[in-house]
Amino acid sequence: MIIAEIITIGDELLLGETTDTNAGYIARKLSGIGLSVQFKSTVGDSLERIEETIRHALKRAQLVITTGGLGPTDDDLTKKVLVKFFKRQLVLNEQLLEEIRERYHRRGIEMPAINEEQALLPNNSTIFKNDIGSAAGIGIIENDYYFISLPGVPTEMRHVLDNEVIPFLAKQNFGQAIKITTLRLNGIVESSLAEIISAELEIEPGVKLAYLPSESGVDLRIVATADSKEKAENKAQKLVKQIEKKVGRFVYGYDSDSLQSVTGQLLSDNDKSLAVAESCTGGKLGEIITSVPGSSKYFAGGIIAYSNDVKVSELGVKKTTLNKYGAVSAETAIEMALGARKRFSADFALSITGVAGPGGGTDEKPVGLTFIGLASAHKSFAKEFNFGRDRETNRARASYAALELLRKDILDLEIE
Repeated sequence: MIIAEIITIGDELLLGETTDTNAGYIARKLSGIGLSVQFKSTVGDSLERIEETIRHALKRAQLVITTGGLGPTDDDLTKKVLVKFFKRQLVLNEQLLEEIRERYHRRGIEMPAINEEQALLPNNSTIFKNDIGSAAGIGIIENDYYFISLPGVPTEMRHVLDNEVIPFLAKQNFGQAIKITTLRLNGIVESSLAEIISAELEIEPGVKLAYLPSESGVDLRIVATADSKEKAENKAQKLVKQIEKKVGRFVYGYDSDSLQSVTGQLLSDNDKSLAVAESCTGGKLGEIITSVPGSSKYFAGGIIAYSNDVKVSELGVKKTTLNKYGAVSAETAIEMALGARKRFSADFALSITGVAGPGGGTDEKPVGLTFIGLASAHKSFAKEFNFGRDRETNRARASYAALELLRKDILDLEIE
């Protein structure tokens, strides 16, 4: 199998001023056509260091993709390195220059003279068109090695990669087929999951299983390689079935599914509506729900009842309940959910109340203690959770745990 390396270029990446989203996107796209990304590097805006990084990369990889450094300013150095490293010359591409001028003209802006630099490309190179920006992608093929340089702006990089580079690479017949399948789980921690499944799984040669925990649960990523697409898919599916047999009750989706999209689809399919009442999550649950396009079809609304006064006045939580059990309690969570369901005339309501941290905890109610309530026409209940000590992590985990509670209730699955 051909080995690929990704190099991202820019001082802003090394300084942490800009988050590198390009490398992950490229890796996913390359894996999708059967190419194995074995190395990733980041280098600053230095001619010597960029050249050194490319030299090292081409010693261990047959495909090298860089992003960044193709702009017209003095700190855009990638083309200068390429002509030196590959012993090429920069030549003016008249067609590309005209396209850049036309793009500025359509925007009603006179093209700065400096942008003519972007029409200078190494001779004997492949051009990957950039229809949404002025920096074209550059491809150099030499001695069965493939070197591709892409713009660093994420939207432009994705456009050129998806529309030009991936179709180009897919035609090269590099070798093994690959199938990547991701099972998405919630309601079980990574260590418990591994304890249940790892000892008894039969994993074939050419198949890898990775545990990927996050705030929304644990993903199980299966990467299967074979000499044909069909064989790779069969290998992956065999392992999927083994995992589902063991822990299928925790699997809420696959690949690009999200817990909010899956739960939203269940509400939509059943023509049901949802309301929320949030205390410690401060609107996080509502934010996650409404990240799904079309969520207005089933999401009625929510109330952020951070103070006890608002819990009473807006949700109808009894003062006696708060005095006896406290704001962080199953009893309060249930009354919050009942109040939200009534207030919004919704079929379902979720509530969250807890100690998000980092302060505010006690021996009786430590940081991370959270109660999630659910109310419907048939029942109302609350479940206790104990998350960690990080505030933002607690808010996210509580929100996803609430959605999982709803998913299982709609499907009439056992709630553990």
